Amino acid sequence: MESNVRFIQGNEAIVEGALYAGLQFYAGYPITPSTEVAEILSERLPKVDGTFIQMEDEISSMCAIIGA
Repeated sequence: MESNVRFIQGNEAIVEGALYAGLQFYAGYPITPSTEVAEILSERLPKVDGTFIQMEDEISSMCAIIGA
């Protein structure tokens, strides 16, 4: 019997859930403990015609999100 079970880390689960929910835009600042979220989204989001922007700090990230 083939199983579709896959074990992943928490940050990977966040990315999978966000993409499954239809995430199309991400503006963020990679800082521990969420650095992996930004790293993975920077690769995956363009593949689903989404936009990834790495910002220089939290305030600029929020401004980009509000502007989107």
